[in-house]
Amino acid sequence: MFVATILAGSFLLFLVQPMVARMALPQLGGAPAVWNSAMLVYQALLLGGYAYAHLLGKLMPKAQAAVHILLLLCAAVWLPIGVDRTPTPAGVEPALWTPWLLAASIGPLFFAISAQAPLLQRWFAFVCPGRDPYALYAASNVGSFAGLLAYPLLVEPLLPLKGQSWGWSIGYALVLVLVIGCAWLLPHRREQALTPDRGEAPGRLRVLHWIVLALVPSGLMLATSTFLTTDIVAVPLLWVLPLGLYLLSFTVAFADRRGLANAITAYAPITILVFGGMMIGGHHDYPLLSALAALMLLFAVSVTLHARMYALRPEPARLTGFYLAMSVGGALGGVFAGLIAPVLFDWTYEYPLLILAAGILAPLPFLLPATQRLWQAGGVRLRVAALLAVAGLVVLGLLNPGAILGGKPDVLAFFGIIVVGVIAIGSRVPFVFALAGALFLFGGYRALALSLEPGARTRSYFGVYTIMRGKDVNELQHGTTLHGIQLTGTPERECTPTTYYVPQSGVGEALRAAPTIYGPGARIGIVGLGTGTLACYAQPGQHWRFYEIDPVVVRIARDSGAFTFLERCAPDAQIVVGDARLSLSEEPSGSLDLLALDAFSSDAVPMHLMTREAFDTYGRVLGRRGLLLVHVSNRYLDLSPVVARTASGWMAAQLPYQPASSSGTDTGSVWIALTRDPEVLATLLADGNAWEPLPITDTDPWTDDYASILPVLRALE
Repeated sequence: MFVATILAGSFLLFLVQPMVARMALPQLGGAPAVWNSAMLVYQALLLGGYAYAHLLGKLMPKAQAAVHILLLLCAAVWLPIGVDRTPTPAGVEPALWTPWLLAASIGPLFFAISAQAPLLQRWFAFVCPGRDPYALYAASNVGSFAGLLAYPLLVEPLLPLKGQSWGWSIGYALVLVLVIGCAWLLPHRREQALTPDRGEAPGRLRVLHWIVLALVPSGLMLATSTFLTTDIVAVPLLWVLPLGLYLLSFTVAFADRRGLANAITAYAPITILVFGGMMIGGHHDYPLLSALAALMLLFAVSVTLHARMYALRPEPARLTGFYLAMSVGGALGGVFAGLIAPVLFDWTYEYPLLILAAGILAPLPFLLPATQRLWQAGGVRLRVAALLAVAGLVVLGLLNPGAILGGKPDVLAFFGIIVVGVIAIGSRVPFVFALAGALFLFGGYRALALSLEPGARTRSYFGVYTIMRGKDVNELQHGTTLHGIQLTGTPERECTPTTYYVPQSGVGEALRAAPTIYGPGARIGIVGLGTGTLACYAQPGQHWRFYEIDPVVVRIARDSGAFTFLERCAPDAQIVVGDARLSLSEEPSGSLDLLALDAFSSDAVPMHLMTREAFDTYGRVLGRRGLLLVHVSNRYLDLSPVVARTASGWMAAQLPYQPASSSGTDTGSVWIALTRDPEVLATLLADGNAWEPLPITDTDPWTDDYASILPVLRALE
């Protein structure tokens, strides 16, 4: 009964978070400030639920049950779940309105469910005295993991939002029945419900230790997701894997059988040392292999530190305070990696810092009796020698004597540091120093070099932007994706469109045809600014407007000095900062003639910009003779069928372009042109022979109520 109740509650808890986020997208937009606010709401509600469970523990068991069942019944008033449709008040920042909106929509339900795990473990200690209730936390995280995977893989592809809402509501009713069943098992007599031995109260240092042990895996989970999608590979749904492994680590760390947790903990120092240094190198030659190494590192660290928490757990009578400290640490880790780091750092420095913290906190048992005797006999002198050896290897790697060694000296020095670090396992200071040397030598110094170069790199909640200045060309990289190229040297070169926007591309042909179709005063809208390359097509008398969600991109395109497309080609262009769909919904009908949708960040898809309701907004702003261009180039998703099925009532053609030679500034692309006027489409197609009909498939159209990327996900290469 207790296992089933905890499983069901945790399943619902991790199902409701992506579900409500999906429901709120059309209303709140995709700005990261909005979702950071949402994350704070979830963390605050979870922390509040754990605090409520801790305070409730002061009552007798039956009184606890009565209060909690009453809370569940009161929260049921908010069923079926959904997002309050109250519009954002005029003049109120959406990021500030989001916490109130989400709290009003699902706050009581989330709060009530979040208290389940610690509270039911406390009840279990009364029902089954002498048995370890902490093992139930393993079951709780199995439910969380199942809920996490169920939403993108099953619930979202199979059910519209209304069906999801009612399904979750039925699950809530089932949890309520199960909680009543658990409450019925609680002892009835006062003498049977006496508080068991509470043991010695944990001191402040012990509580702080719990918090730090919870903080590092929580922060590393978010940092791993950011690092993978920023520096390694931007695969859709990749965020599920770090969070899933983080949840599974609790199942291993809190299990009754300790074999797997002990084995992972024993070899965790080697994993942290080798994989930590390897990941900071940020190699792109084998992205999926690098992603696998990062996930193994995260899992090893999470199991190790959570197992250490398990070893330091208090008596069952004090478990609610233990879980409250764990919740505080998890919240602090999320705030650091998700909110503070993007503001504080210009690169994903939180990733190596958290790896280093894991090396400091992880248990370091001696691997072999021989190494134990070595360090015990060597004393301070051996430790100083190890530190000097690591420092010397770092200097050797930085001197770069490649001609003498005939290879890559940083790699050779790195392996030297690894050898010192492996021998040092069991002696914390030399091991941590070796880990820091590996992190610095194999990637840290390159990151620092770019950070120290003025204007080379900047960061926002959308990712890390790096400006690479060359002799004849400047480039903007967004993580692993080329975001724009500008030729330099002469005004003519600086006004030459490049990458996905060359004249032979779909958007290039459409913008060149705009004066013919709409006359000299064409009104052009571009969703997604980038480096401003499309401004190269601006003509005198035209009215240009860019919609860009990230203010950092605006500063790069307009003020960095590396890119002058806007300055030279469209100095009077208007730039609207904010979510494009929300901004366009406020535009007058028929206010644009041509709209180019180029808003995808790396290979991530802002789903709310690709739904039928979004296309209705574009159609209203464009009018009947308007022309919509949609950029669907993507390494992992085949979006053409989605556009074909979603844009009902539009006539469509696509232009898949591949350059004849790899010039370095000319990139292949796929653009789709849509209009509701056959004359406009005929004029466009007459100017280019490469356009082809857009095939219609049986792919389900995307709407605000239903959308899933699984049917259009390509095989990973």
